[in-house]
Amino acid sequence: MSRTPLPYNRKILELFRNPKNLGKMEDATVTAVAGNPLCGDMIIFYLKINDEEVIEKASFESYGCAANIATSSIVTEMIKGMKIKDAWKTSWKSVVEAVGGLPSVKFHCGILAVGALKRAIRVYYEKREVSPGWLPKELTFEEKQALEEEELAKILSNRMKDEGEK
Repeated sequence: MSRTPLPYNRKILELFRNPKNLGKMEDATVTAVAGNPLCGDMIIFYLKINDEEVIEKASFESYGCAANIATSSIVTEMIKGMKIKDAWKTSWKSVVEAVGGLPSVKFHCGILAVGALKRAIRVYYEKREVSPGWLPKELTFEEKQALEEEELAKILSNRMKDEGEK
């Protein structure tokens, strides 16, 4: 069976080859993991947030495809210098637009990147035991799509166990 390469645009390919803000941040204020067990993509987001709740630095680590790396990279670029409240408003559609569009089968990568960002913001406030009025109590669509690390680990270990029993 032959596979046709996906029609990625130049911007996605450039961000894939030369991602911005790639790597672990040792002095991060908050870290969040997001993953999609269906496609295998996983992202770790790191945010450095100052006392005025401005995102001073953002970086990521990714295990995933070109679209996953490109969308994670663009999100870190989009949110640097933003107040947390404004970064929260980042939509997956604006991320897809910022990378110049994605094949429809890769939209989930933009959703996953925004899910990782929103998880990081939520964790930031949970660590401080504060809930600003603008932060929804219910998880957003993007957060729900980006399963938590523990859920991912359970799914993967169950799969491995099932494979071992065959």
